[in-house]
Amino acid sequence: MYLTAEKKQEIFKKHGNIAENTGSAEGQIALFTYRITHLTDHLKTNPKDFSTRRALVRLVGKRRSLLDYLKERDIERYRAIIKSLKLRK
Repeated sequence: MYLTAEKKQEIFKKHGNIAENTGSAEGQIALFTYRITHLTDHLKTNPKDFSTRRALVRLVGKRRSLLDYLKERDIERYRAIIKSLKLRK
């Protein structure tokens, strides 16, 4: 399995300040980004996997809506997460 419980805790600890803060917008965005990169690599080797492509598009939409929420609420946190994950604006 590509995403173990330890890896999730590491992601949330790095971006959500503590490992137990799984509901923070930054932690969720970081987790979605990790999953998006994994699915993108999978689709490079399996271009006809349309169910995975649909899941990828849904994840990108969820991440975008969380980023929009964070941008509306706190622009500094938004800029920090964009910079730390190296996302395009």
